[in-house]
Amino acid sequence: MNPSDTNKHDKADVGIIMLDTTFPRIKGDIGNPDTFDFPVQFKNVKDASPERIVLAADDRLIQPFIAAGQELINTGAKLLTTSCGFLALFHNELNQALDVPVFSSSLLQVHLAQAIIKKDRKIGILTAHKPALTRRHLAAVGIETYNLEIMGMEDTREFFDVFIKGKSTLDKAACEMEMGRAARMLKQNHPDIGAVVLECTNMPPYRDIVRQETGGLPVFDIVTLVNYARSTVIR
Repeated sequence: MNPSDTNKHDKADVGIIMLDTTFPRIKGDIGNPDTFDFPVQFKNVKDASPERIVLAADDRLIQPFIAAGQELINTGAKLLTTSCGFLALFHNELNQALDVPVFSSSLLQVHLAQAIIKKDRKIGILTAHKPALTRRHLAAVGIETYNLEIMGMEDTREFFDVFIKGKSTLDKAACEMEMGRAARMLKQNHPDIGAVVLECTNMPPYRDIVRQETGGLPVFDIVTLVNYARSTVIR
């Protein structure tokens, strides 16, 4: 399922700026309206592929994302988010250009995650592509000085082929296995992590396996962010 510009209901106060993708959007994914218990609306940004955003960090897409955000505001959105955690890089530009709160990336929750764990504990981040997640991305949302341990999915087969390379089918069981393995390695390699933040907006369907493989640590993702954001903005 690709929501493109579809709505769950006629009146939706949460607007989601979408990358231009063709892979399935299962329940739990940011791009599936049934992920949420409230109305959401989507706006697709043409030619904004995961490769251009994640691998190339193509800032020529900033203006198209701003335009998409404005269209969502014009159709009733009171807050905005996006379908890629790497859009943290454009966080400040989006917030300055748009007149509603913009929760650009799940990585904003690193601040909250650090606040609820012991000071000697680290934050683990699971990301779609570790080498592409640079200090610029972290600095754009103010987390570059945090003690982070980052594990990427760039060496996986199913996850990377689907969510970065654009494979049009999804083997959910294979993705769950790969996510579980990554979470397990993150915890084994860094036993001092106290919480996990899932950068990628396609990861929330696998939140439970991440929690299980990290010994029950708190897990933050784009869905937890949107649920929290809406409770703060919408009466």
